[in-house]
Amino acid sequence: MADGLSTFVLKYSNSMNYKSFSNQEIVDMDNRYRIQLINSIGGFKSICLIGTQNDEGQNNLGIFNSVFHIGSAPALYGFCCRPADRERHTLENIMETGVYTMNQVDESFYKQAHQASAKYPRELSEFDQVGLTPQFEHDIKAPFVQEAKIKFALELEDDLLLSNKNTLVIGKVVHVLVREDLIDEKGYIDLAAANTITGSGCDAYYTTDTLGRMPYARPENTDKK
Repeated sequence: MADGLSTFVLKYSNSMNYKSFSNQEIVDMDNRYRIQLINSIGGFKSICLIGTQNDEGQNNLGIFNSVFHIGSAPALYGFCCRPADRERHTLENIMETGVYTMNQVDESFYKQAHQASAKYPRELSEFDQVGLTPQFEHDIKAPFVQEAKIKFALELEDDLLLSNKNTLVIGKVVHVLVREDLIDEKGYIDLAAANTITGSGCDAYYTTDTLGRMPYARPENTDKK
């Protein structure tokens, strides 16, 4: 019986149509195709606008899909910047001032957020170019996005140069702003109610729905259904 089941599973697996890529094929493929493929295989990603300001008071806004949570005590978040082989206004401003904001993108302004990825000259603020509003709160010397319902400010904690020449930026959360109706008494933030979006690849955006909330997982709670 076991052998028969194994044979069935093998045949079923082989009958599926998969597109297969070796490491060398990935290296050799068209650059745009590779970017979309590798950005997508990890699944949906957080979409945040990062707000910065340089020492001259010039505002900057960039869209990033590499934001991730590192820890809660201390509260740390990270994101990756591409190689600094050309102007990287977000990274340069963070290194200059040590302060920046992260602003969750929702359905109401995702098109403006996407446009913030355009390579505007340093002297032009993306806020002005895409039609979003800089918001300054609590003496934070970096702009929040007024339209965002969930946003937080960070101070630079560490920056690490990675093997691919990208920079991993790690920040300590120093202030959080969440619209009051989106957070409950236990600190849970309802991202679906906030209409927070998620992304795949470099240009695809998705809405979200709550499937459910699960209890803290313990071995005795095992349920395979």
